Amino acid sequence: MGDHSNGNNKGILNKISETQVWKAIFRTGIPRNRRQRMMVMLNNVFLHLHPVRLPKHAVKVKYTWCMGGLSFFVFLVLTVTGILLMFYYRPTVEYAYGDIIDLKEQVPLGIMREIHRWSAHLMVITVWLHMFRVFMTGSYKPPREFNWAIGVVLLVLTMLMSFTGYLLPWDQLAIWAITVGSNMAGATPMVGTSGPGSSLLALGDVNFITSSSDARFAMIGGRFIGEAALLRFYVLHCIGLPFIIMIFMIVHFWRVRKDGGISGPT
Repeated sequence: MGDHSNGNNKGILNKISETQVWKAIFRTGIPRNRRQRMMVMLNNVFLHLHPVRLPKHAVKVKYTWCMGGLSFFVFLVLTVTGILLMFYYRPTVEYAYGDIIDLKEQVPLGIMREIHRWSAHLMVITVWLHMFRVFMTGSYKPPREFNWAIGVVLLVLTMLMSFTGYLLPWDQLAIWAITVGSNMAGATPMVGTSGPGSSLLALGDVNFITSSSDARFAMIGGRFIGEAALLRFYVLHCIGLPFIIMIFMIVHFWRVRKDGGISGPT
């Protein structure tokens, strides 16, 4: 009876796989051998970013530490929890701090805010450990030097994500932390009013780098930390930086495959 039921199920599955709708979605059909499994990987927009086969050392935790995969997983957690938080948070001076308090005490699933916060800390740690592992195993050497540079860019973007999210609670700690950070931007060489070389961009009596046109002004959208800075950091944190990070992540995963997978031990 069981064999007859399994045969019917296989027959139904075979009929479905022969329909035009199925073929329009799945180009290779049901994989039944190594070549078909390889074609499934190559023809899938997500799976093709990874190699079809992996060397043994690439799946050993003691070699990879799983830091790259953990960094990506934490990024997905941050994406999901961040989207949920956007339903309740309003990036205005009037409501920002109150919304953070409500997220902790009133809103259903308010724990999402704490998950988001601790995941952000965890992602910074995992990305740093991933870079350390890559350096210690020599995985930055040719032909992987370009992907190492991509990884450095992703590290900087991760730090910027953490920095832009710091202002959103709009409490005293956040405001003073961003004040210090924006003052550091004002000391940027050439493009900061208090930085070295800013006077070199002056033309006669006209100075192109002023408190209304320097790097600090561009960062916070004004001369002082206010609602313009809050809105600017909110947009960067929720849309701008995640979009850029996803692009670099795709390139990063693709280059791992094109460069021959995870580098082997010497």
